[in-house]
Amino acid sequence: MSTDQSEVGPHHLRRHTRQASEPSRAQRRRRPVTTGERGRVTVTAPIETTGAAAEAQPEAVLAGADKGQIEGRSLGQIAWSRFKRDKVAVAGGVIVVLLIVIAALSRPLQHLLGLDPNEFYQDLIDPSTSLPKGGWGGMSADHPLGVEPKFGRDILARILEGSWVSLVVAFGATVLSNVIGAILGVVAGFYGGRVDAVISRLMDTFLAFPLLLFAIAISATLQGGAFGLNGLPLHIGVLIFVIGFFNWPYLGRIVRGQTMALREREFVDAARGMGARGPYILFKELLPNLVGPIIVYSTLLIPTNIIFEASLSFLGVGIQQPQASWGGMLNQAVGYFQVDPQYMIVPGLAIFVTVLAFNLLGDGLRDALDPRSR
Repeated sequence: MSTDQSEVGPHHLRRHTRQASEPSRAQRRRRPVTTGERGRVTVTAPIETTGAAAEAQPEAVLAGADKGQIEGRSLGQIAWSRFKRDKVAVAGGVIVVLLIVIAALSRPLQHLLGLDPNEFYQDLIDPSTSLPKGGWGGMSADHPLGVEPKFGRDILARILEGSWVSLVVAFGATVLSNVIGAILGVVAGFYGGRVDAVISRLMDTFLAFPLLLFAIAISATLQGGAFGLNGLPLHIGVLIFVIGFFNWPYLGRIVRGQTMALREREFVDAARGMGARGPYILFKELLPNLVGPIIVYSTLLIPTNIIFEASLSFLGVGIQQPQASWGGMLNQAVGYFQVDPQYMIVPGLAIFVTVLAFNLLGDGLRDALDPRSR
């Protein structure tokens, strides 16, 4: 049986040669291909990731990539790198740290400077006008911020004394709000149904309270003594309870919405598949993923609580005399602001700087933890 030479001739040779010269399908898939002019297909070289191009890598690419090392960074490290680039937020954070240190060391600082917030310097007061002697509210080397009218107490000492009161009330109320709001919010968002309906209506009920009037009524009622407490501990405890207990629905709504989005994620399904029960998923899987929003909300809630405490003290139902407080100093300065504005400016600036620093820090943390919110 003869073989047709045409079948094994140049045609088959050309076909086998073309097949041998063509790259395999896997090789073609690995080559980056672009379309040039007139539909022609061109092959481009791989993109280099060294030198100047390495600077354009995403933030999740590691700091040691230029050294040929692959080293991952956690979400906290990535957020910290974003936060450091925000100079305004860093400045706010520095001021917040300084304020906390000053408040924590207010008593030692007073002893170091030889000041007493409740000591009367009557020799520095003009008996005919009840105003401090000298200009600028009696400012001097011994009293850098001057003295208050009528009584002559040192303003710097009272500012230092009032700092820890404001921060203790603000931080305590924030912690109370976060605990209640985070727990009820995550429970409502995870279980849904009737549980969500009951907690949501409870939030609406608390939000309907006129908080300022309610706080004034409770604080005025408990001024004499309650729960075995009296004096300054009672006033601080009442303010923490009133401010914190009635502010939790705001955080509760935020946590509820975040939980409803997280409960459909794969890690929750994986935990259920491994036999995890509801409480474990709530406190071991969901709450750790809500730390970012809780921290951001806390830094924005603290200045609000500082203003709320100052407002109650200004109205006379917060911190009572002789204990120094920024709101109480503003209340006493109302009758002297025309003849001695120094006495009102100093506590007003203290509140302004503190609230502004916390707000700048909160905005920076929000952008660092969730850049999509910009």
